[in-house]
Amino acid sequence: MSVAVISFGVFAASQVGTPGPANMALLATGARFGFRAALPFVAGVALGKQLIIWPIGFGLMELAETVPGLFAGLKWASAAYICWLAWKVAHLRLSADKDAVTKAPGFAAGLLVHPLNPKAWAMIVAGFTNFVTPSTPALQATATIAICLLAAQAVFHPIWTYAGDRIAQTVAGKPAERYLMRTLAALTVASVLYVVL
Repeated sequence: MSVAVISFGVFAASQVGTPGPANMALLATGARFGFRAALPFVAGVALGKQLIIWPIGFGLMELAETVPGLFAGLKWASAAYICWLAWKVAHLRLSADKDAVTKAPGFAAGLLVHPLNPKAWAMIVAGFTNFVTPSTPALQATATIAICLLAAQAVFHPIWTYAGDRIAQTVAGKPAERYLMRTLAALTVASVLYVVL
């Protein structure tokens, strides 16, 4: 009746810290708007994963077994949305007129990132199926998974956002800018395809 906390902690750090749609969105947001302006978005992204963890922990997995087509549809719809975001990132320019930009995406926009992120769903499902003993109470298992992932996000999400800010300081307005944004977009699409295929 337990969760393999240390093993799951290592898994969570490896998943949260590596490139994926959320980290590419954080990197691009930090690059476009700066680290400080992106912090509400970062907080929303971190807490948005909780919107997936708790329903999965309390029974969404049972629904997946009874209605598999629903989850396949959600997976592809999410992948399409993330690819659309990647297309937008590919066309962003860091050196664009700052007055033309209303403001950085906020907390509410961040909340939507993980519910629409196939990597997040796969990571959480893997957490419950590989690191939780079947007899573990749902509240204990879900709370443990939720705390471990939130801790990993509190470390890695700001790092990705800050990296975007620093990269932007180096390449904004230079020929490398276009290649950077296209590379970020390509990495986002690749990370989604890796999860869904």
